Amino acid sequence: PRLKSMRRLKNLPGLVGKSNAYNLGEFRLAADQSASRKISQFCVRLEAKQKLRLNYGLTERQLLKYVRIARRTRGSTGQVPLQLLEMRLDNVIFQLGMACTIPAARQLVSHRHILVNHRIVDIPSYRCKPGDIITIRNRPTSGNVSKGESLRGDEVPNHLSLSLSKTNEPTGLVNHMVNRESVNLDINELLVVEYYSRKA
Repeated sequence: PRLKSMRRLKNLPGLVGKSNAYNLGEFRLAADQSASRKISQFCVRLEAKQKLRLNYGLTERQLLKYVRIARRTRGSTGQVPLQLLEMRLDNVIFQLGMACTIPAARQLVSHRHILVNHRIVDIPSYRCKPGDIITIRNRPTSGNVSKGESLRGDEVPNHLSLSLSKTNEPTGLVNHMVNRESVNLDINELLVVEYYSRKA
């Protein structure tokens, strides 16, 4: 199912990882070949919604909840859901390079490997705030968490920063709320809002 989603919706960095997100030539070719058929406006909005939902690993109900929150919040109704999704703990861990995909980051959180401000947080949807410090829990099973991952600070979005402690443990810091330019997902968020206009 995940392979079919990547082939149909093209770039989903949360599922394939940052290094592979723009290296799916065969997926893009298959999608471009089917792009010649005429599609309705509903299908365009549905595809945008599916792209957002699958990239962040949400259920339909969860995504609808974020859209409803955005409607009650000041600011752009399209950008607020993206900000809320980008500030989720599982996505922040992925953006910091502590996990190769969002599902992998969600597993780290659920298995109690992650500390936020030196306290265990096992809720992947936890909303990170500016000033939050994110580290990997110091326990034997956590030692292999970041092995094989590319912890490179130059690839981290500007609303986050990554450093290594004296013990060579990665430490992430949330500098400020994410802005639209830092979102790596290629999507028109207004199409998602339009899709939910009758439900939210």
